[in-house]
This record gives sequence, C-alpha cells and structure tokens, in this order.
Amino acid sequence: MRLLLATDAWHPQVNGVVRSIERMAEAAVGLGVEPLMLTPADFASLPMPGYSEIRLSLVTRHRVLSRWKALAPTHVHIATEGPIGHAVRAACLSLGHAFTTSYHTRFPEYLAARAPVPEAWSYAWLRRFHAAASGTMVSTPSLERELTGRGFTRLMRWTRGVDTELFRPRDGDALPGLPRPIFLSVGRLAVEKNLAAFLSLDLPGSKVVVGDGPDRARLQALAPEAHFLGALTGEALAKVYASADAFVFPSLTDTFGIVLLEALASGVPVAAFPVTGPLDVIGGTRAGALDSDLRAAALAALAIQRDRCRAEALRYTWAESARQFYDNIAQAHALGPMHRTARRPSGAALPRPG
Repeated sequence: MRLLLATDAWHPQVNGVVRSIERMAEAAVGLGVEPLMLTPADFASLPMPGYSEIRLSLVTRHRVLSRWKALAPTHVHIATEGPIGHAVRAACLSLGHAFTTSYHTRFPEYLAARAPVPEAWSYAWLRRFHAAASGTMVSTPSLERELTGRGFTRLMRWTRGVDTELFRPRDGDALPGLPRPIFLSVGRLAVEKNLAAFLSLDLPGSKVVVGDGPDRARLQALAPEAHFLGALTGEALAKVYASADAFVFPSLTDTFGIVLLEALASGVPVAAFPVTGPLDVIGGTRAGALDSDLRAAALAALAIQRDRCRAEALRYTWAESARQFYDNIAQAHALGPMHRTARRPSGAALPRPG
C-alpha cells in the first residue's frame, strides 16, 4: 500500500490531529505501508487571520495532480477539510480514485464561536465533503451516533492511543512550591476549548495551564492567579502531568481529547463535562468524574485512586489505533470510489475491524 496522507494540520501546530497523523505514519512501515505525506510544508502558505499557528496552503489543482503523478499512490486518506483536503478530494473525483476521510474537528462549532455562521450550514458543507468518501473515520461511539443523526454515512471507528512509556507516574515534583491540590489543563488556548470555564472555578490550591494560542492574553487577564507554562512537549510535559492532582478538561467540542489519555497514563484522574470525548474515554471507568458542574467534578476527581487511572490508559495503544486505521483504509478502498457507485445505498455500512 502506497498511502497518500493529505492533511492541512501539521507542524508547527501542536494538537491531537497532528499527533494522530504522525503516529499513523510512524506505524506504517511495520504494517507494510509506505506513507506519502502531503502537508502545508509542500506548498506556499499564509497564516490564518487571528490564528497564525495555522497555515492556509495556497494549493492549485495542477500542483496536486503533479505531486500525485510523482508519488503514484495506491490509496488515499484525507485527514482534514482545509485547502489541501479539498484539492486532494477534487483530484480523487476527477481521477476516479477511492479515498477515505476522517472527522477530527467540530468545525461548525469552532466557526460559530468566531463568526455568525449557523452550524446547520457548516454541517451541510461537511456532510457533502465526506459523502464522496468510501469511508469516514470517527474516534468514538458517541460521535458516530451524533454524525449519523446529522446524515453522515459510511462511518468507521478509529480510536486513539497514548505513549504509556513517556506518560507515566513519576517520582519528584515538576511544580514545586505550588499550593496543593494542583488542577492541570493542557491544550490549545483558543476560545473553542472553553478554558474560561476552568479558570473561573472556585477551587482550592493551584490552577496550572499548559499550552499556547490566540486566547492566551485574554485568559491570563481573566485568571491572573493561574500559572501559565506555555507549550510543553516530551519529558517536560510528561513531568508536569505526573505532578498534578487532577486534570480538568473543560472542552465541550472536542471529538476525543488525546490529553485525557495522557493524564490517565500519568496516573492523574480527569474532571470533565459529560460530553462526546469524556463520555467515551472516562464514562463508566471510575478513572475520572463527569458532571455538568465542573467544580464538583474537579473536587470529586481528587478522591480517585491514581493506579485506577493508569490501568484505564493501558487499554489504549497506538499499535491498535494504527491497526484500525489501516484496516479501515483497505476495506473502504476495496469498495471503490463512491461517486462511481451511485447506486450503492447511501447508508450502506462498512464492516468494522475486530
């Protein structure tokens, strides 16, 4: 399999989409797959207005077809719905080539938080984008149910993993001197992440925020007593996770939340709202607390045993995630391009990997 992986999300972005794609590319060789990356690094690009970390590629159909000829892919996966995703989708349609997609981001909610665009319009646009794919991958059962209710079809399950060697309980304290308990949040500092809901809570001890983004100045002004550490990666990030007493995840719009697994793997209980993502990762596990009252969830998380959190995280591996990902691609491409099989029932389900 020579797999063209097309993504608009790439470095210097630090988010779950980039990490997931990186992990799939790393696992490819061991599964007999040659990954062929198509990212913003391959094109001239401009910073997204108000969010310079995200680059908008200046893609042309001619350039994509030229790259296609050079790479000669046998399979195609489109990870995002941005300029690169649209250009590769158009190339697949014109060449009669099957492709798969994945649904990572609640774009309609993110757009509605920034501009007066009805969510129904955005979902109609996304539904059309993914309808031409032979399969669309989603990360959780609750997201699959939601998108099915919105008219999306041919959905396939693709879970996520966590590096349990890097993210693990550790001795020592990477946050010395901070009053306990320490409530930690990790993620992009942007309006859709709902960090204000965490920072406005009346909690004992200390609040620590790891990450950067366009909303940082506003959030720091909102909570001057909180400790903003900026973006961290690798060992530095893992040590901060392991030093926290509870992980607070205030997002209402994430489709999964890899940071949830990183916290659990570090032995840190999670507090979150009972929404898609936390419901699937935390619900029913006793490794965290879900409550529409986020303060109540944060305080309840402090009583959870850390070894229970670690045990739950060990159920998620990147090896299993990669197996699902490549099995999905093989099965979906075997069906052929959807626009060439118009008589196929629109709701036809794909077999799910075991």
